[in-house]
Amino acid sequence: MAETHRTFLGVDSSLGGRRWLNALDTRAEGAALRIAQIHGLPDIVSRVLAGRGIDDSQALAFLEPRLRDLMPDPATLTDMDAAAARLADAIDANETVAIFGDYDVDGAASASILWRYLNHFGVRATIRIPDRITEGYGPNPEAMRELAADGATLIVTVDCGTGSFESIEAARELGVDVVVLDHHQTGPELPAARAVVNPNRQDDLSGLGHLCAAGVVFMSLVALSRELRRRGRPAASLPDIFAMLDLVALATVCDVVPLVGLNRAFVVQGLRVMHGQRNVGLAALARVARLSGPVECHHLGFLIGPRINAGGRIGDAWLGSRLLCLDEASEADELAARLHGLNEERQAMEQAMLQEAEAEVAAEIGTGEGPAVLVAASAGWHPGIVGLLAARLKERHRRPAFAIAFDASGRGTGSGRSIPGFDLGRLVREAVAAGILVKGGGHAMAAGVTIQKERLGDLRAFLEAGAAASVGALREGDTLKLDGSVSAAGLTPALYATIARAGPFGAGHGEPVFALPRHRIGSSSIVGKGHVRATLSGADGSSVSAIAFKAAETAVGRRLLEARDRPVHAAGTLSLDRFRGREEVRFRILDLAEAFD
Repeated sequence: MAETHRTFLGVDSSLGGRRWLNALDTRAEGAALRIAQIHGLPDIVSRVLAGRGIDDSQALAFLEPRLRDLMPDPATLTDMDAAAARLADAIDANETVAIFGDYDVDGAASASILWRYLNHFGVRATIRIPDRITEGYGPNPEAMRELAADGATLIVTVDCGTGSFESIEAARELGVDVVVLDHHQTGPELPAARAVVNPNRQDDLSGLGHLCAAGVVFMSLVALSRELRRRGRPAASLPDIFAMLDLVALATVCDVVPLVGLNRAFVVQGLRVMHGQRNVGLAALARVARLSGPVECHHLGFLIGPRINAGGRIGDAWLGSRLLCLDEASEADELAARLHGLNEERQAMEQAMLQEAEAEVAAEIGTGEGPAVLVAASAGWHPGIVGLLAARLKERHRRPAFAIAFDASGRGTGSGRSIPGFDLGRLVREAVAAGILVKGGGHAMAAGVTIQKERLGDLRAFLEAGAAASVGALREGDTLKLDGSVSAAGLTPALYATIARAGPFGAGHGEPVFALPRHRIGSSSIVGKGHVRATLSGADGSSVSAIAFKAAETAVGRRLLEARDRPVHAAGTLSLDRFRGREEVRFRILDLAEAFD
């Protein structure tokens, strides 16, 4: 029988409605002690590792992941040898190659990595990124015909293409080969491409299904370099693919794939490359984002990635991939500024849409628990932002949520986001089978839908019937796991650096969560777009600056603003603020609980 985790600080129900649990059960506590004793690691690092299932035999390798140890032979991926051979043929014959990518960060980075490799040999390579609104996801037959008319004899799809049967057939009819480098889930049938390299195809036994598309592209280039050496090209004449790990790291973090195994090595090594600022596009984005220190993992997901995505959401989808291909700093600065402006425009649109959505949700919930799955919809919303809107609603109300944008004809495009433990993609597929949705698909945590406006009520009823029992149980059992306790006095840059040894943190290797027990709330105020900033002080008078993001309208935010100078238990994560050569640890509040006298 699995051992249960103990309640942390006795918190059974926090202001956020969660039970706080110790991230380490008794067995993990023992593992943490062994890690500290055997390897001489600080206790807090040992606890973070043990809380994530790392034992003493794995600890040192985990702290210093190396590609040479973690990357298997690329040929373990089905169709990899065929893909490498066809790409090598294109380089040898100096063919015209078209790269067709997705409009998100993973697609932009994947396309840029492949373009940089081909460009090294003087191959005429072009990048085509579809318009999210007018073309939608993945290649379409008309785009394939246009690329062929432009002279392409090989089309490589990156971060898309596995399900593009009609489009790939259109290319074949014109005598154009297609190689697919993708990572999305697929059924048993595959398109008639020259090669389909996808660790998630059902006959692939590589065990690399956690890679993002850029990771698949990188492994393909490793295989391609080996093929070119086999054909007689000297190793010194080949591109330095390890110099492109910064783009692999960017895509790995922004596509929210698990930061385990090879992915973690990609990010660790990629961040080191990024610190050298060799990619002028990334360096320009760091400048417009006003980063004052070296780029860290969370900067990729919260500052760099959103600016690249802004082009695909509300502007020119091609901007991001173009920026990542540049070697001229002045042009990079210009494009980065455009993306920065688009991101600010996106943020304003998102904020306005969120206010409208929250009003609709408030009417749905009323004075009770409300529906198990939230559905917000409007004819005035931008379809490129509905995914972000669904994520915000899910986070605020701790239940699955959809946001749908309707066009003038009454056709709606929407996105859904789920909570851990509830398979939203399955419910969407069932709604398609029931004839409620025009089309839809996705996976457990995210889904996309197309629906006619007159079926919106039917969708709400279908979701409630299919989700009420399980979502209710999941919400009642909502927990927050904490790695340990700290104090305001102990939050030093040295402590932050110690904990960072167990990073980088992200999906599948979550940031450590710590408690500040019995700290008093000092000054507090609303800053930015609904964030709450506060000072938390310990019994010895030491204080730390803290922030609760997008919390102004939540129970946690109200407690920070209205009940000062009373003790609370605060749960959150750490960040390091650098300003004019000074370093200061900040506390990001995730939850609060009353600390009774």
